[in-house]
Amino acid sequence: MAEGMIKIKLVRSPICTPEKHKRVVRALGLKKMNQVVERPDTPAFRGMVKKVPHLLAVVE
Repeated sequence: MAEGMIKIKLVRSPICTPEKHKRVVRALGLKKMNQVVERPDTPAFRGMVKKVPHLLAVVE
């Protein structure tokens, strides 16, 4: 993993979640289940992950 990057994985479907949660998942670049994306480790992205912790997992 690159320095200053976090890997985020979509582990649950956002289908029956509020619209705001769906927007956060899409803004992170996640479209499919079990998809992993790599994003910069900034307070903004960390805050987005904390908004929907029941849908995401941070992969080590």
